[in-house]
Amino acid sequence: MDLQERIDGLVKLRQQLKKLTDATLTNWADKAANENRWFTRQYVQKAIEGIVFMLEPTELHTWTQPYKFGTKPRQVGIIMAGNIPLVGFHDLLSVLVSGHKALVKLSSQDKVLLPLVTDLLIKVAPTFKPQLMYVDKLSQTDAVIATGSDNTARYFEQYFKHIPHIIRKNRTSCAVLTGDETDEDLHKLGEDVFTYYGLGCRNVSKLFVPNDYNFTKLLDLWNSFSEVAHHSKWQNNYDYNKSIYLVNKVPHLDTGFLILKESEELVSPLAVLFYQHYTDMHQVVDLLSAQSQKIQCVVGQGSLLSQSIAFGQAQYPGVQDYADGIDTLAFLESLT
Repeated sequence: MDLQERIDGLVKLRQQLKKLTDATLTNWADKAANENRWFTRQYVQKAIEGIVFMLEPTELHTWTQPYKFGTKPRQVGIIMAGNIPLVGFHDLLSVLVSGHKALVKLSSQDKVLLPLVTDLLIKVAPTFKPQLMYVDKLSQTDAVIATGSDNTARYFEQYFKHIPHIIRKNRTSCAVLTGDETDEDLHKLGEDVFTYYGLGCRNVSKLFVPNDYNFTKLLDLWNSFSEVAHHSKWQNNYDYNKSIYLVNKVPHLDTGFLILKESEELVSPLAVLFYQHYTDMHQVVDLLSAQSQKIQCVVGQGSLLSQSIAFGQAQYPGVQDYADGIDTLAFLESLT
């Protein structure tokens, strides 16, 4: 297949995903939830909507236009993460659209959904079948893309040091508030915080707020997200962290389903959101720059936040929003 044929096949997948029935979505979600209780129907559907957004035809053409992929495909291993549904789809998409062969090692936390999606792809575009294989172990690969924790990343870097690789580590996201946000802005920020139960690298786990920030309006608006407490695993984390803070007399704000705690750390525990006060925006920019290697995206608005994204958009990355800021297509282009 040439590039245009590959794009056409991916657009056919998009069309099929848009037509999935409620019964099919429920069936997929039930199968996924048997493996991972965090994968609720609501968020399986949201993940699929994210793929549909990613496979918009014009965006695919714009994305791939600058690259020249060779005619000698390589075998590219992909070690998938499993923290949120279908989190590794962009890596697979990149390998497929570049014409390489994907050897996919699934996460034990997400073994169901990606094969269901790729079965649909091969059904509507059978020429992709030779480009895709699921494996238990990566042994015969020309390159690898791996996602894991900081600890597993060190292992991956050693194990795959002899071949071209992209190794991703832990990242998180944050939001910068000025106090001028509208109710709609703050509600959308809640989506950036609570979607996928806060388990993704694009979930906001920390807020930067002005010194005199009043949390009342924000927390009132976030009552609409209280349904997260209906999930037993979320509630267990909330109860645990609340008890720790109470026993240790740690100051915090408590909504009944989310705890807000002041901290200079970036990554908050599940069911906890950190916040940090600032004096002026230049201070925030300096803090973000110093920790840029740990931040996936910044949500907010303001002239100094040049790389920030709009409230409510953290979980809708486009095809050019690369994890860790590493151009995956440029890496794959270099292999040929």
